Amino acid sequence: MSNGALHVARTGLDAQNMRMQVIANNLANVNTVGFKRDRASFETLAYQAMTVAGSASSAENKYAIGTNLGTGVQINGTARIDTQGTLTTTGNSLDLAIEGAGYFQIQMPDGRNGYTRAGDFNLSAEGNLVTSDGMPVQPQIQVPQGATAISVGADGTVSAQVAGQSDLTEIGRIELARFTNPAGLQSVGNNMLLETPASGAPQVGAAGQEGRGGLRSGALEASNVNVVEELVDMIETQRAYEVNSKMIQATDEMMRNATQTL
Repeated sequence: MSNGALHVARTGLDAQNMRMQVIANNLANVNTVGFKRDRASFETLAYQAMTVAGSASSAENKYAIGTNLGTGVQINGTARIDTQGTLTTTGNSLDLAIEGAGYFQIQMPDGRNGYTRAGDFNLSAEGNLVTSDGMPVQPQIQVPQGATAISVGADGTVSAQVAGQSDLTEIGRIELARFTNPAGLQSVGNNMLLETPASGAPQVGAAGQEGRGGLRSGALEASNVNVVEELVDMIETQRAYEVNSKMIQATDEMMRNATQTL
């Protein structure tokens, strides 16, 4: 007796286990600044064509329909859902949120540029604008010593007020990067994304121009994870996993009965 059904059910278990991992990661990052939820997508495995529609069933007749047996399912990708997260006011001038499309540019330790939506920045000992991991924002912004106030405009212009001066002095501009296919960016951890051939080259420029979103100082973008939606997906995945488990049990029992009969 064929064990094809066992194989199909096993692929179903593997697929649902992967989907559950995606859901678990979404829920784990519900409070991660700038996090974008992932969605698992699936595709069928190859079909076994037992009979082909239109082929000869006899000397004078042809099959009106074919007989195709599926061999299971597999995950074909995890799509990042780039919807806007809720903006939360913090009052910290170094906290920046992007309203619309775009990513902050961060210089990674290996020299490459990483891209992130997390704008919870700090100042290094040298006065450079950096991430919480100490990676500098690109282009580099250096706040002069003794600055009493820092302001970031919607277009990314950074100004500082130095002791003894009444007016703000422009010290640089934060530029944003946007991509033709942001879903093609590769997630590498630490809130970082990397450019890939699928994402296309970064289109860098001022915030609020050419499709790039504006900046809001003193605010952070929350994750776009909807806890209720994730819990519903979790229950659905659990049920699908249980059904595939029962299919394995049922097929195993059928094979055992067939063996005893023989």
